[in-house]
Amino acid sequence: MEVAPKLNWIDTHCHAYANAFAEDREAAVERAFEAGVERILLPNIDAASVQPLLDLVAAYPERCFPMMGLHPCHVEENWEAECVSILGALDAEPCIAVGEIGMDLFRGKETRLAQIEAFHCQIGWALERDLPVVLHVREAFEDTFAVLDQYTSTSLRGVFHCFTGGQEEAQKIADYGSFCFGLGGVTTFKKAGMEAVIPLIPEDRIILETDSPYLAPVPHRGKRNEPAYTVLVGQRVADVLERPLAEVAAFSTANAERLFRLPVHSPSVS
Repeated sequence: MEVAPKLNWIDTHCHAYANAFAEDREAAVERAFEAGVERILLPNIDAASVQPLLDLVAAYPERCFPMMGLHPCHVEENWEAECVSILGALDAEPCIAVGEIGMDLFRGKETRLAQIEAFHCQIGWALERDLPVVLHVREAFEDTFAVLDQYTSTSLRGVFHCFTGGQEEAQKIADYGSFCFGLGGVTTFKKAGMEAVIPLIPEDRIILETDSPYLAPVPHRGKRNEPAYTVLVGQRVADVLERPLAEVAAFSTANAERLFRLPVHSPSVS
């Protein structure tokens, strides 16, 4: 009997270097490879996470890829000083993006102005290096759009990670023409209402993610997320779009390869 080929997935946003994986990091990464998630993209969050992230990249060359950025929830009074080491790593390593950066007014209303300043600063990094930005947006679409509207005449490109907006936000992002939508575990939550939004997203703008160890998809909701669950997100997108799973794997992977300028052909799972 002929065995169907394993599908090729990319987890475009995963914190597998985090302490939540301290006891079984290697096993979790290997489970991802076995599930067909051949590449894992790693966003940085602050200066302290730089080395653990790079250690994971070194352990899995050509399979794990680094980004560098200061997460908006870590923008504090000394954010400029913290960015010195992050920027150093950005220039010392073969980073694929500046991220994760952006705005979070759920946890950080008191640092709103500093977040905007840090956002502009790191967009500058991306433009200077021709890299995409990976955006964290939580209860902050208005401020995020106000910042991005200032760059519409530039080559800025990127992804709205963990997109949970509605139809209006989806249309605004689509109109930029250079941003993808990162779809993750939230797409499987009944109350999220993403089944009404996903069909409005252009197919060539959909990429998949887990945001591990956070926001695990159904049926693992409430538990630790891991990169192997990218396949569950893909299945949810396939169900909503009424498309074969293989097609979702193909176009989401191609979109991620294009945005992050990854090699088109991934290595074979050993």
